[in-house]
Amino acid sequence: MEILYSIFVFLHIVGAAMIVGIWIGNMKKPTVHPRQFDGAMLQLITGVIMMGLIPALDMDANYVKLGIKLVIALVVGVLAFIGRRKYKANEPISTGLAHAVGGLALLNIALATLWN
Repeated sequence: MEILYSIFVFLHIVGAAMIVGIWIGNMKKPTVHPRQFDGAMLQLITGVIMMGLIPALDMDANYVKLGIKLVIALVVGVLAFIGRRKYKANEPISTGLAHAVGGLALLNIALATLWN
């Protein structure tokens, strides 16, 4: 069961890398790429699964922290969905939307690593 949890942690980190990596890579011309939405969904799905595995593995968890991270992840997912839709329709994507997706994902990484 611990190996399964570790696989979900790995996939969760890959999702974060997809969001933040694309954001940093497009810093000169900010946009929201469809792969950022894929990363956001990967993060949401794996995060919820890991939250479900916590009791099964008898792990201690800070559910306030996890709840805040979940809300931020939902916001990132919605914003990435909006950006993906605009990207596919060749509509302009505001700089604020692009930075909100990347910045909030980066904030979630900071919460995960710095809040003990």
